[in-house]
Amino acid sequence: MDNILVVDDDLNILKLLKMRLEANGYRVVTATEGERAVEIAKEELFDLAIVDLKLTGKDGIEIMDELHKTNPELPVIILTAYGTIENAVEAMKRGAYGYLTKPFKHEEFLLQIERCLEKSRLSKEVSRLKEIVRAKYKFENIVGKSEKMVRVLEKVAHIGPTESNVYIEGESGTGKELIARTIHVVSQRKNGPFVAINCAAIPENLLESELFGYKKGAFTGALSSKKGIFLQAHSGTLFLDEISEMSLPMQAKLLRVLEAGEFYPLGSEEVVKVDVRIIAASNKNLAKLVEQGIFREDLFYRIHVIPIKLPPLRERKEDIPLLARHFLDKYARKMNKKVKGITPSALQKLLLYLWPGNIRELENTIECAVAMATHDYIDDSLVLQAQNTDKTAIKPLKSAKEDFEREYLIQLLNITKGNVSRAAKLAGKYRADLYDMLRKHRLDPADFRTS
Repeated sequence: MDNILVVDDDLNILKLLKMRLEANGYRVVTATEGERAVEIAKEELFDLAIVDLKLTGKDGIEIMDELHKTNPELPVIILTAYGTIENAVEAMKRGAYGYLTKPFKHEEFLLQIERCLEKSRLSKEVSRLKEIVRAKYKFENIVGKSEKMVRVLEKVAHIGPTESNVYIEGESGTGKELIARTIHVVSQRKNGPFVAINCAAIPENLLESELFGYKKGAFTGALSSKKGIFLQAHSGTLFLDEISEMSLPMQAKLLRVLEAGEFYPLGSEEVVKVDVRIIAASNKNLAKLVEQGIFREDLFYRIHVIPIKLPPLRERKEDIPLLARHFLDKYARKMNKKVKGITPSALQKLLLYLWPGNIRELENTIECAVAMATHDYIDDSLVLQAQNTDKTAIKPLKSAKEDFEREYLIQLLNITKGNVSRAAKLAGKYRADLYDMLRKHRLDPADFRTS
């Protein structure tokens, strides 16, 4: 049962909220004074706090700040009167989950509560995932802290415990295998094997025997029987990287295994049954390959049950300082060098670069810089020596304006949680005009709403 703290100096509203919440199965503790609410929060753990903006003494934002000192992860919903919406937006900037304008509908109130609690549960699950992956792979910033990667982790938190097949799409070097391993270690199959195979790295004539194994004497050179990748992954997870490189005949054979859960090793007449979860990945757009007749449509739907798209590093630049610091510490220890950090000019150079090789390229860059370093800090002369990172390059005005407009819309939708009406009011635009701008930049308000 979720535990909710409600703070309002209006006794009638307090009683009404308590009654409605308890009727819907929540446990509720109330307080008419902000200071008293903070004292209660120090003694008891809450899943959510609902705080009125206008309280006697300290206002709701100040109380929220004090509640967050006690529990930084506590989600807070601010209650506000119609004329104080700007204050409510300020509260969201300071860490509130959202706000409700009085008077509000009963259904809207409960929906906001459910969404807030779900987001809180996901946030806790994401933190748990990070701890699991950190302990398993000793990688402090395995996924970073950018909004796009947090969304990826939230999705992983949802799908990890399921048995559904997963498809991961992302450029080379974005960490597709790492996300696949994360899904495995938080799944019901975590005690089973995780087996990875790169379909592009194995010659076509050998891929079938690698996947399904073979019996002694099945072909010239088969001096003993071999257990295939599928059987090695039995009761666990099989990661098929670069599945787009698989030929059409091989795709047909893979499809039969996925549909029947069984296969014949090469040279054998004895059927082998397997229980595996498939996670496939590619750096190409599989849907387009289906349209071009390069990838089977039926196999596409078999593996594309839950899609995850990993953003390239150039779209999550706020993670670059974290990743660079991690790689610096890693290689400084490995090389036994006392390199303390990266100079601001070197960091700026890293941030300006587009990273076509993504995280893998960043790691190589930092490894090289640490190896070449002769001082305590890595300066800009040691990073990206051969690449073009010209800081004086200026975009055309039209392009710069479009980039700014898109970033503004993203911030607006983040603040309003995808509510277009509120976004239009804050932007001083008509809703129809705002929708036109969103279509122009291919932004979907639904992507910013809490599920």
